[in-house]
Amino acid sequence: MCNSIHGIAAIEVIGLGREFKDGLKAVDGIDLEVAPGEVYGFLGPNGAGKTTTVRMLVTLLRPTGGHARVAGYDVERQPAQVRRRIGVALQEAALDPLMTGSELIELQATLHGITPRSVRARGAELIARVGLSQAADRRVGTYSGGMRRRLDLAMALIHDPEVLFLDEPTTGLDPTSRLTLWDEVRRLRDEGTTVFLTTQYLEEADQLADRLGIIAAGKLVAAGTPAALKAEIGRPHLDLVLANGSDLERARDVVARFGDQRPTTEGCHLSIEIALGAAGIAPILRALDDAGFAVAELELKQPTLDDVFLAKTGEHLEGAEEPMPAPELA
Repeated sequence: MCNSIHGIAAIEVIGLGREFKDGLKAVDGIDLEVAPGEVYGFLGPNGAGKTTTVRMLVTLLRPTGGHARVAGYDVERQPAQVRRRIGVALQEAALDPLMTGSELIELQATLHGITPRSVRARGAELIARVGLSQAADRRVGTYSGGMRRRLDLAMALIHDPEVLFLDEPTTGLDPTSRLTLWDEVRRLRDEGTTVFLTTQYLEEADQLADRLGIIAAGKLVAAGTPAALKAEIGRPHLDLVLANGSDLERARDVVARFGDQRPTTEGCHLSIEIALGAAGIAPILRALDDAGFAVAELELKQPTLDDVFLAKTGEHLEGAEEPMPAPELA
């Protein structure tokens, strides 16, 4: 069983900021709080400030404003205490390709002060947990990207941390490896570990996060449970594909009275927020037909995290509309 933090937030951030020498404010005064034992999703595009925030919280980068406490300790004034209580798996794992998986994890155990008689057993336990037992004696240089990520996760867990930081852990992974890592995050939450998960994948945030924060251009623009954020946006939207989009501006004028229009990326597409849901479809179709527009396709969509991101930032998250492919069955 993982350790627990009693009576205090697992992560508390107040006005946290980081400005670099060139004047760039990578993180601009964010506030957030993560409860013990929850998965907190930190969602945003590349360059939004996710990794900079994580690097400050794990004591690798000094804040230039505000303050933060992790596991009850100040990240600036008590970095050693913070490091003893956290596990960290960053985007690029620094794994020696000439060492085997077992050697690396046993070295990590030794560095964390685990007694020599327990090192091998603890390493084997975690190697098995992330599904690498058969590859434990292979050199890490022969591992796939997914295997390296899983080994890095095992190393981050070697000392049974109270708070685990995962910085975009599934970026570039194949679908099977991604789902395996999702299962491990769920298991850690069930065991009481607090997980701070940065991601640029909407589905990942929706699947894993108990609560999430959306960061854009260094600022936290939304926070809450996925369900509450979607309910806040509230309105379903109707996506239409016109048979002929040569006069798209006139088509937009026709549907403007039925609801607010959403940005689209393709020429013949319209997207309209409609408060009435399915009952609002027929009047829109009649109006378009009366104006001489034929509709080739239509779909009524309920609010998603992409809608939340769009409402809060004015743009879609890159890749948000690309579904995650299903894993191949063996």
